[in-house]
Amino acid sequence: MPQGSSHHVVLVVDDGSNPFELGVATELFGLRRPELDHPWYRLTVCSPARRVGVHRGMFSMSDMAGLEALAEADTVIVPNRPDPWVPPRGDVVDAVRDAGDRGARLVSFCTGSFTLAATGLLDGRRAATHWRHEELFARLHPRVRLERDVLFVDDGDVLTAAGSASALDLGLHVIRRDHGARTANTVSRRLVFTGHREGGQRQFVPHPVPAVADTSLAPVLDWARERLDRPLSVADLAARAAVSQATLHRRFRAELGTTPLAWLRSERVLLACRLIELGGMGFEAIARASGLGTASNLRSGVRAQTGVSPAVYRERFGPRRGDGQASAAPSSRGRHSVQSPRHAAP
Repeated sequence: MPQGSSHHVVLVVDDGSNPFELGVATELFGLRRPELDHPWYRLTVCSPARRVGVHRGMFSMSDMAGLEALAEADTVIVPNRPDPWVPPRGDVVDAVRDAGDRGARLVSFCTGSFTLAATGLLDGRRAATHWRHEELFARLHPRVRLERDVLFVDDGDVLTAAGSASALDLGLHVIRRDHGARTANTVSRRLVFTGHREGGQRQFVPHPVPAVADTSLAPVLDWARERLDRPLSVADLAARAAVSQATLHRRFRAELGTTPLAWLRSERVLLACRLIELGGMGFEAIARASGLGTASNLRSGVRAQTGVSPAVYRERFGPRRGDGQASAAPSSRGRHSVQSPRHAAP
């Protein structure tokens, strides 16, 4: 457990929890990070019972903390429920609700959203769940604003991931929100995992991505990322891909679940955030270097994607005076919402 950690993450494990989601939480928030020069999270695993069976009794876990650990949590993670149509344990629901009422940030992976919804804390809030269980979720929890077929939803102090793999996406998003883009990229490199997928991307592609690399969007995306400081239009991307603009739109929707313009704007904001973290440039210069053009566009883009202004982002994640390193103390009460591309203006 890292020394000096200030942000306490508590992972709730119950009978049947999926070991993949447990591993995601442990990997992201529980491992030592010697490659980072600032305190990391402190992870506690808790359970309502002394021993619980994991994933149909594949193995069991014991010697965990009790649910009282939630009383000291800054962030609570609820992994999947194996049978979402079965109501969660009352003591788990009560403990999670109490943590949320106290101000803890609540995170669910996959069908863990059913547990969060059972607390009532999702009523009137945006949320995601696994695509297989969306109809059931909507019937059981009609007061929740379910966003269908997205990877994850950030609704400020409540964040929900749709499935097992998207737990990684949401976890890295949480790290990026707490520590900035550079730290999130460092963690993703250690995972050998993509550093950024927007929450509004689709949960799955109905048709497999073609095996031939040149027929996928990857070469076009790489080409565009190298030219974000230049004017780029949908016509430019379509010409590079040697397809019509209408075909390009269809392929972006099918492969990424977003539009070309929304993707471009998101990538430019990400580049701007990295430049803010590095320091040494004013906002006008960063706006030009990232292709956003003006400080006004920079402000609106950064605020839409991170929930804070560029000035606040620089204060949190820019170089500290005297050492040039990024400040990365996470806020235990962060309530900033990050819009997904389906909601962001292109």
